[in-house]
Amino acid sequence: MISMRYHVVSITAVFLALAVGVVLGSTAISGRLLSGLADDNGSLGREVTALRVERDGLDARLADADRFAGTVGPLAVREQLADRTVVLITTADTRPGDRDGLVELLRAAGAKVTGEVQLADSFTDPGKADQVLDLVARLQPAGTRLPTGADPGTRAGGLFGSVLLLDQATNQPRATPDEAAAALGGLASSGFVKAGQVPQPAHLAVVLTGGAVAGDAAADRAAVVARFATQLDRSGAGVVLAGGTGAADGTGAVGVARADTAATSVLSTVDHADTAAGRVVVVLALREQVEGRAGRYGVAGNAEGPAPGMAG
Repeated sequence: MISMRYHVVSITAVFLALAVGVVLGSTAISGRLLSGLADDNGSLGREVTALRVERDGLDARLADADRFAGTVGPLAVREQLADRTVVLITTADTRPGDRDGLVELLRAAGAKVTGEVQLADSFTDPGKADQVLDLVARLQPAGTRLPTGADPGTRAGGLFGSVLLLDQATNQPRATPDEAAAALGGLASSGFVKAGQVPQPAHLAVVLTGGAVAGDAAADRAAVVARFATQLDRSGAGVVLAGGTGAADGTGAVGVARADTAATSVLSTVDHADTAAGRVVVVLALREQVEGRAGRYGVAGNAEGPAPGMAG
C-alpha cells in the first residue's frame, strides 16, 4: 500500500526537479544572453568611437573653414557698403565676440558704424508689453507717426526707426538730436535699453541676436524681436536680422521672422552670425537691402541659400 509519506516525498521530488531544471535552464539562457549583450555592447562601443572620431574631424574642418572665412572676409566685403552708415541694435543675449566681429567687418566693407543700442532683457518681457506700448507713445518725436500694429515689437520698431534711421526718400533725420536723446533716454531710465551714447541716424541697421530663446515665453520674446526688426526695416534703406545657432528655429527671432511672409518680403535674415562666414553674409545681405532685395540666408533648413546670389 502507498502511504501518505510516499505521496509527500514524490511531490517534493517533482517540485525539486522542476526547481533544479529552472535554475539550470535560466543559467544557460543567462549565459547566452550576457554573451550576446557583451557582443552588442562591444559593437556599439566601436560605433560610438567611430562617430566621435568623425565628429572631431568635422569640428576641425569647421574650425578651419571659419578661420579661412575670418581671413578672407574683409576682402570679400571690401567696398560693399562704401559711403553707407550702419547702426547696430543688439539684444540681451548677443555675444560680445559676435558683435565685435561684425563691427570690424562692417568697417572693412567701408561702412561707418554710427553706434549701438543694446536692448535689455525686459524689452521682450511679455509682462511688460503694456508699459513698452505706453512709453513708446509718449516718446514718439513730433511730426512722426507710429505704425498701426498694436504689439510692442512693431510699435517700438516704429519709434527706433524714427530716431535711428535716415528717411530713405530725403536722406535726412526724422528727429532732432534732442528728440532722439529723449526717446532713448526714456527707454533707458525705464530699463528697456542699456544707457549709452546716442547713435547718429544711419542708412542701414543690423539687429543682432543670440541663438534660440529659452523659457516659457520664448516664442513671445522672439516675436517681439522679429516684429521690431521688420518694422525697423520699413523705416529706412534696409535692415538685416541676424542670429546665432538656433535662431532660425521656432524659439528664435530669425525663425519667427521667416515664418511671416510679410516680414520676409522686406527683411533679410541670417541664421549663423556666430561664425565668421555668417558675419560675411550679414554684410552681403545689407548690400542686397540697399538694392531693394531681401532674402533668408544661412545653414538652417528654412534658409533659401548660404548667401545672396547662392541658391540652396
